[in-house]
Amino acid sequence: MDFLYSPKVQELQAKLTKFMEMYVYPNEQLYEEQLNSQETRWSDVPPIMEQLKEKAKQEGLWNLFLPESDVGAGLTNLEYAPLCEIMGRSLIGPEVFNCSAPDTGNMEVLERYGTNEQKEKWLVPLLNGEIRSCFSMTEPEVASSDATNIEASIKRDGDDYIINGRKWWSSGAGDPRCKIAIFMGKTNPEAPRHEQQSMILVPLNTPGVKIERMLPVFGYDHAPHGHAEITFTNVKVPISNIIWGEGKGFAIAQGRLGPGRIHHCMRLIGAAERALEEMCKRVQNRVAFGKPIANQGVVQEWISNSRIEIEQARLLTLKAAHMMDTVGNKEAKAEIAMIKVVAPSMALRVIDRAIQAFGAAGVSNDYTLASQWANARTLRLADGPDEVHRAQLAKLELKKYADEKSLTSIKG
Repeated sequence: MDFLYSPKVQELQAKLTKFMEMYVYPNEQLYEEQLNSQETRWSDVPPIMEQLKEKAKQEGLWNLFLPESDVGAGLTNLEYAPLCEIMGRSLIGPEVFNCSAPDTGNMEVLERYGTNEQKEKWLVPLLNGEIRSCFSMTEPEVASSDATNIEASIKRDGDDYIINGRKWWSSGAGDPRCKIAIFMGKTNPEAPRHEQQSMILVPLNTPGVKIERMLPVFGYDHAPHGHAEITFTNVKVPISNIIWGEGKGFAIAQGRLGPGRIHHCMRLIGAAERALEEMCKRVQNRVAFGKPIANQGVVQEWISNSRIEIEQARLLTLKAAHMMDTVGNKEAKAEIAMIKVVAPSMALRVIDRAIQAFGAAGVSNDYTLASQWANARTLRLADGPDEVHRAQLAKLELKKYADEKSLTSIKG
C-alpha cells in the first residue's frame, strides 16, 4: 500500500477542511436552532442546510463518493477515505456534500444495477441533491441481521408488483424531501435461500405506504431525517421498478452494504478525531485541585490510548478500502467485517473518554459529544451487528485450516 495521498486528494482534503472550519462547525448550533424553531421538526429542512449544500456545490465538493463512475468525483475507495473522515467530524457534515447515508448506498445501487429509466427518474435528482431516499430492509418481526429472514412480499400481478410488509429503521423516511424507498422483500419463497429476495423502487406517495411512527435513538429523533416504521399494504408499482431482476435482492444487499459499512467507519474515525481534539483542548484549559486536568496521569492515558486506537482503526480502514479497489468487495469481505467491528467500538471509547474529561458538559447538548456517542453506538448494530461480522470472520479463519470433512460443518 502507498500511504501517500495523491495531489488531487491532498487538494480536496485541504478544501474540505477549510470548508468545515469556515462553514460547517460554526453553523452546527444554528442548524439546531432553526430545526427547533419550526412548527414541527419534520415539516421542513433548516434553511442553513440548503445554503451550505449550494455553497459546497459551487466549490466542487459534491458527490465525492461513487468510485468507478463518471457521475461522481472518480475517486477510489482509498482516495475517498480521508475525505469521508473529514465530513464525519460533524453529524451534519456528510449531507452538506451529498455524501450521507442512506442516499450514498441507494445511489450506488441505482448506478450499478438500475435501468436507464430508473437512473433518469431517481438517480439524477438524488445526485443533484433535489430529493432524498430511504432503504426499507429491516423488519420488526424477524432477526433482520440474517437478510434471508425477510418476510415482506413482492408478488407479480400482470404488469405490476403488489407489495406487503412492515419495515422499521428506514432511516431518512421522515425527511420531507424523501421521495423514494428501496424495498427488500421476497418474490419467490420457494427459490434457493439466497435467491428468494428482490429489491424494488417504491415512491413514498404510492397508495398503501404509511409511516406509522418515527423511532428515536437514545432520545434523539434525528429530525428531519429520522428513522421510520412503515407499513406497505397492497402497494402497487410497475414491474419496471424492480432493480436488476427477481431474486437479486440478497446479492444487491451484499454489494450495497460493503461500501456503506466502510463509509460508516470512515466517518467514525473523523468523529473520534474531533473528540480527541476537543478533549486535548479542554483538559489543558480546566484546572482541578490546583493544576490543569491534563497533568493527571489517567487523563494522559486516555489521550495516548485514544491516539493509538484511532491510528489502528484508520490503518485497517485504509487496508480494507485498498482491497476493495484492487481485488473487489467480495475478496475484501474479511477486512470490511473487521473494520465494521473495530471502528464503532473505538469511536465509543474515544468519545466516552472525551465526555468524561468534559464532565457534566459532555452529556449536554452544548457539545456534539453526546450525539456522536449515540450515533456511534447505533453503528454496532446498523449494517449487521458485531456478532454477525465476528461469526463470518471466524468461519473465514477456520476455513483456512479446515480439512474437507470439517469444511462442510463450517459452511453450515
